[in-house]
Amino acid sequence: MMSNPGKASLSAIAAFVIGISLQAAAPVVHAQGPRPNVYCASNDNRFARCPVAWRDAQLIRQMSQVRCVRGQTWGFDRGSIWVDRGCRAEFADARGGWGPPPGGGSVQIRCESSGNSYRLCPAGVGRGGSVRIVRQLSSASCRQGDSWGWQPNGIWVNRGCRADFVVDRRY
Repeated sequence: MMSNPGKASLSAIAAFVIGISLQAAAPVVHAQGPRPNVYCASNDNRFARCPVAWRDAQLIRQMSQVRCVRGQTWGFDRGSIWVDRGCRAEFADARGGWGPPPGGGSVQIRCESSGNSYRLCPAGVGRGGSVRIVRQLSSASCRQGDSWGWQPNGIWVNRGCRADFVVDRRY
């Protein structure tokens, strides 16, 4: 029985195209000196964490239509970059060193309970850090321990509390 040369050629072309497509989909690492940049993405508006061995990170190139704003849709805490609410970007080492940041520092973060529901806003408070409200944005009550609070990895809000918080980090 004779094989169909048209089918064989078509199969060979399909295999070639699939092979090229798979190669194009392979991740690309952009080198910046000895440490590569890192791509971190919040897919489907979900919180994601990308571990790195840096002391701090800087946004190099935003790759999402959603704005990537430090402290709101992306941040850095204790050896990882976090992204949320659709932020997708390429990040690089901001300090040129390895390990956690020394001491700590303060940062302002907005955290909002939408539809009276619970929400955890990543903040990297650290073990000995503290959080305080600097401006309440909601008409709903914001009472510590009742409608807002914090834990080492973030600030939580509930029952419609919306506010700007200052995080005093201690590592």
